[in-house]
Amino acid sequence: MTIQTTTHLNFRGDARAALEFYQSVFGGHTVINTYADFGMPAELPGADKVVFGLVAAENGFRVMGYDIPGQSEGSIAGGGSTRRENNTTITDQALFVSIGCDSLDELQGYWDALSIGAIVVEPLAASAWSAGFGMLTDRFGVTWSVSVTAANTAE
Repeated sequence: MTIQTTTHLNFRGDARAALEFYQSVFGGHTVINTYADFGMPAELPGADKVVFGLVAAENGFRVMGYDIPGQSEGSIAGGGSTRRENNTTITDQALFVSIGCDSLDELQGYWDALSIGAIVVEPLAASAWSAGFGMLTDRFGVTWSVSVTAANTAE
């Protein structure tokens, strides 16, 4: 038996833009269904917002997104901020999205794409536990923790 977990992010009106951005970063395909697709009259406010969204790539990347009904443009629900202070990560966010890659070269490509319009919390660099680790909060308010997988740090 196998199990798969997929991060499901709740947005305040930006789910479509975020999912399209993540697909441009990680590849794969995007599925976006709106409230109108599921029966909400198209003339009602919010009918064009995302009720079900998914990005799935052959490299294993998966993320889902949703627009909270009645919420306006803004950062991810439950957002907040994350910063470094005195060599410590300080956050009031409920979660981070973590990705791991086999090589620093592969990770660097994702980092470069995710960092467009982002706030870098910790630059991508070697750390005590990884050949490459970094943290940023993207333009949608999602904080990403990225690293080269532990199995390959000794190479």
